Amino acid sequence: MKILRRAALMVVLPFAAAAGVSFGAEPPSAAAGLDRGGMDAGIRPQDDLFKAMNGGWLKATAIPADKAEYGVLTALEDQSDARVKGIVEKLAGTPQAPGSIEAKIGDFYASYLDTEAIDKAGLAPLRPYLDRIDAVKSRHDLIALMGRWQGVVDQPIDLGVQPDPRNPSIYSAQASQGGLGLPDRDYYLKDGARFAAARAAYLRYVTALLAQGGDRRAAVRAAAAIALEKRIARAQWSQVRNRDPVKTYNPMTLEALEARAPGLDWAAFLEAGGMPAPPFVSISQPSYAFAFARMIASAPLDGWKTYLRVRLLDTLASRLPAGFRDARFAYRGGALQGLKRDLPRWKKAVAALDDALGEAVGQVYVSEYFPPADKARIAALVGNLLKAYATSIDGLAWMTPATKVAAHEKLSKYTVKVGYPDVWRDYGGLEIEPGDAVGNEVRAAKFDYERRAVRVGKPVDRTEWEMTPQTVNAYYEPSKNEIVFPAAILQPPLFDSRADDAINYGAIGMFIGHEISHGFDDSGRQYDGDGRLRDWWTAEDAKAFQRITSRLVAQFSAGEPLAGHHVNGELTLGENIADLSGLQVAFKAYKLSLGGGPSPVIDGFTGEQRFYLGFSQSWREKMRDELAFQLLTRDPHSPAEWRVDGAAINSDGFHDAFATRPGDRMWKAPADRIRLW
Repeated sequence: MKILRRAALMVVLPFAAAAGVSFGAEPPSAAAGLDRGGMDAGIRPQDDLFKAMNGGWLKATAIPADKAEYGVLTALEDQSDARVKGIVEKLAGTPQAPGSIEAKIGDFYASYLDTEAIDKAGLAPLRPYLDRIDAVKSRHDLIALMGRWQGVVDQPIDLGVQPDPRNPSIYSAQASQGGLGLPDRDYYLKDGARFAAARAAYLRYVTALLAQGGDRRAAVRAAAAIALEKRIARAQWSQVRNRDPVKTYNPMTLEALEARAPGLDWAAFLEAGGMPAPPFVSISQPSYAFAFARMIASAPLDGWKTYLRVRLLDTLASRLPAGFRDARFAYRGGALQGLKRDLPRWKKAVAALDDALGEAVGQVYVSEYFPPADKARIAALVGNLLKAYATSIDGLAWMTPATKVAAHEKLSKYTVKVGYPDVWRDYGGLEIEPGDAVGNEVRAAKFDYERRAVRVGKPVDRTEWEMTPQTVNAYYEPSKNEIVFPAAILQPPLFDSRADDAINYGAIGMFIGHEISHGFDDSGRQYDGDGRLRDWWTAEDAKAFQRITSRLVAQFSAGEPLAGHHVNGELTLGENIADLSGLQVAFKAYKLSLGGGPSPVIDGFTGEQRFYLGFSQSWREKMRDELAFQLLTRDPHSPAEWRVDGAAINSDGFHDAFATRPGDRMWKAPADRIRLW
C-alpha cells in the first residue's frame, strides 16, 4: 500500500462535468486560503519555496512538548482526535444496551483511560499470557505460540493475507519479516552516535520491562534478548530491497517450505496462525525466512521465551501499570522521538480505539463532519485530475505508443474511494469487557487478524478500506488499483470550499495527484489495471523510465536534513515520483479548470503563484531531530522541505509562475528539469 505520509484512488467522472470544478458558492477568500502571517518576507519563492511560504511560521512555532513533529497535518490529526473524543464522550453520557456497538466503544475507551484501575490490577491481567510463555517446553510449543499470537504481538515471521499479486481477485497467505524492537535493522547493525544512543536506550527499556515483570535477572536477560534480535536483524532485508514487488513475491507450498527451512515446523505455525494448509504462502524475504528457521533450531529455547516476553510486554506496556508506561515513554517517546512530555491519555485512547473499532466510530464521524456535498466536490476534482493525467500520458516524449495505450488502460480502471466506505465493518463478534484494558487490546487485535486469516483462497472484498474515515492520510493500493481519501484529510486548509480554486488544487489536488501517480511510480508501474503484478512495459520504455528516475535518486540523495545524514534517494524514490508527478498533474488540472481564461489575482498573487504557495503551505511542518533521524533511516517519504522544493524545482509551472532566472537558488535550466508523467 502506497500512503501519502508515514506509523503509508471505479468511477471516473467525465471531464466535461469536472473541468470547471469550483469549491463553493461563496466568493474566494484570501483569509481562508494562504496564511500570509506564516510567510517569510525575507525569502523569495525563487530561492526557497518551502521557507518563503512557511518561514515565519517555522520561526514563531514551537513543537508542542508532547509531539515529535507539528504542522498542517498534525493539526488536522488533533482536530480529528478531538472530534472522536467528543463522539465517544457523548456516547458515554447516554445509557447504552449491553453488547451494542455503542457500549463496546464506550467500554473500550473507558477501560484504556482508567489508569487507576490499571495500576491497581498490577500484573494480574497479564498473567494468562505470561503463563503461556512459561508453558513452552519445546520448539514445537514455541512455534505454535508464535502462530497463536499472530496479529497480537509482532513476530519475527508475521503472517498476513492480501490479494495475491499474480491473481488479485483472490486472497493468499503471506509471510514477512518483523519482530524488532528498534525501528529498523540498521539500528542494530550500523555505527554512529545516534544509532548507539538508540541501542543504549533500548537496552534500558527492555531491562525495565523485564524488571517490572518480576525478572530478577532482568539486565542479563535483556542483553541476551537484544543479542537475539541482532541476529534476526542481520538476516533481514533492507527497506530498499523490500520495495521490489517482484522480489518480495515468492509463493511456496508447505512441502517446499519444509524442505528449504526445516528448522521451523511450518504446518504447526500456520495452523496455530489460523491458516491450516493454504495452497501456498508467499515468502516476502526468502533468505531471511530460511535463516530464521535455522535460528529457531539453534538458539536456546529460554532465549526465545525471553524474547517473546519482551515483545509481549512492549506490545501491552501502555495498558499496564505506571512503571511499564513510564519505561515505554522514555524509550519510544523520549529516545526515539525526542518528546518532552507524554501524550494526554485520552489521545492514546482515541488511537487505540481507532485500531480496535475504527469504522464503528467512523460512521458517526462522517455523519457529523463530512457532508455529502464535500464528497461530491472531491469526486469531481478527482475526475479532473484523472483527465489531466491522461493528457500527460499523451504528451510523454519518452514512452512508446504501445505502452501509452496500456497506461491509458490502467488509468481508466482506477477505483476512487472518497470519505468513507459504502459497506461498514461488522464488529458483532468482537468481545469488549468493561475495565479490561489488556484483554480488550488482545481480543481486538486477534479479532482483526482472524477476520483476515479466514479469507485465504476467497474472493477479494473490493469494498474494504484500509484506513478509517477519521484518519488524516490517503493511499493507493496497487493490487486493487484504487485511490482512497478518508474524510479527515478532506478538511481545511487542504480542502476548503471558501478558498479559491488555485489553493485547493495546490493542496488537496496535489495530494490526489500524488496517489494517482503511485500507480505509475517505480513499484506501482509493475501492476496492471486489474491490480495484477505483470510487466506491461516494453524493454525500451522501462530503460527510459529508469534513466529518468536515476536522476531523481541522485537529486534527493544530495539532501542532508541532519548533519552527516542524507535522504536515501533509492528508498524515497516511489514517494518522490508521486510528489513530482502529482504536483505537475495537479497544476495541469488547475490550468484546465480555468477554461482557457486567465487566473484571478487575489491578494497580490496570480492563481499560478497561489497554487504553488498553497502546495507549500500544505506540507508545513517542523520535526525533532530524533524523529527526523529515525525517518531518514526507514521511511520512504522525504522530509517535508525536500518534498516541496524537490518537486517544485522540476516543475515548469513553478518557474513560469515566479519568473525564476539563473542565480536564483530554485533555478533549474529547462533541459535539466526531471519530467516523468
